[in-house]
Amino acid sequence: MTLSEAGTLTPPGDAPASADAPAYLHGVVAQFETVDDILAAAAKCRDHGFTDWDCHTPFPVHGLDKAMGVRNTVLPWLVFCGGLTGFLTGIGLQYFTNVMEYPFVISGKPMASWPIYVPVVFELTVLFSALTTFFGMWGMNGLPQLHHPLFFSERFKRASDDKFFVSVMADDPKFDAAQTTTFLESIGATHVDRLEE
Repeated sequence: MTLSEAGTLTPPGDAPASADAPAYLHGVVAQFETVDDILAAAAKCRDHGFTDWDCHTPFPVHGLDKAMGVRNTVLPWLVFCGGLTGFLTGIGLQYFTNVMEYPFVISGKPMASWPIYVPVVFELTVLFSALTTFFGMWGMNGLPQLHHPLFFSERFKRASDDKFFVSVMADDPKFDAAQTTTFLESIGATHVDRLEE
């Protein structure tokens, strides 16, 4: 069989994609035109009870977090715990080394001389706090994420230019494609796109 007779060759083990196969729906994204529109839409989405949704704006919008009902993050408490761990590690390591494991008397100075512990304790406190901040932020934000369903929407590219968007993911317990689309249109969305793969 020649290449022209075969048409399109399919790699071994791969089934050809069917044109009739249903698209996988990740959610919907709605476009809004102004800052006031996105603030109003965020408050209505919050009151509607959505949990897996977000707002996307080309610049920071004052009051958007409050309109969305975003709660304070627990990251500062994690950073505090990380810093406290570094603090205790610095003290424990030096005490164990200088007093218990390898005591060495110099000029009659006490074994547990706390002032000399300060540099190491300070450095470990800062190090553990910084590492907790870095990895905690990545973990709580779900990073690294090399692709997101929002990239299926051509219209969404304007989120970094001049338009405002609200996205509702299909994982949301209150998500229904038709009802969510109707709801977003009713609160002022100019366009609603389905995020299909």
